[in-house]
Amino acid sequence: MSHRFRSALPIGLIAVACLTLAACNKTVKRVSEPAASVQELTVRADGSWTVALRLQNFSSMPMTFDNVSLQLKVSDQDAGALQLQPALSIGGVSADVVNVDLKPSSGARLVMADALAGNRTLAYSLKGSVSATPQEKKQRTFEIDSRSTLNQAPGLPGVLR
Repeated sequence: MSHRFRSALPIGLIAVACLTLAACNKTVKRVSEPAASVQELTVRADGSWTVALRLQNFSSMPMTFDNVSLQLKVSDQDAGALQLQPALSIGGVSADVVNVDLKPSSGARLVMADALAGNRTLAYSLKGSVSATPQEKKQRTFEIDSRSTLNQAPGLPGVLR
C-alpha cells in the first residue's frame, strides 16, 4: 500500500462519516403552546387604551395566529376583552406584536389612574385562548392564562411596559 493512499484513507473515512451524519440529521417539527403578554399599554387622552400584545411562537415551525380572544384584568379589575383576528404568521421560536384598542371598564380606569399617579407597578393577567395554524398542519386552539406586571416607561407619560 502506498504512503499517499494510507494518509488519504482517514480523511476519506471522516468525509463519509460526516456525510452520513448530515443525511441522518432531520429537523424535528415540534408544535408548542404559544404565549401572549402585554408588551406596552398606552393610556390615551380620551381614556381608552392601546395594548401592544406580544404573541410568542415557541414552536420549531412558523404558525399563523388566526384568532385571539383574551380577557385583560388589571389589579384584579376586569379591563375588557382583547378580540382580534390578526392572520399574522410568526416564524418558529419568534414573536411579533399587534396593537389592540380597548375601552376599559371604569374600575380598570380607576386602577390605572391610581398606578400612574403613584408611579406604581401594575399587575395584570390575560386569560382566554389563541387559535393558530402550524405550518402544513391543522388549526389548534391553545389556552392562555398568564400574569405579569407593567411599570411606567420613563419619560413617556401614560405608557407602561
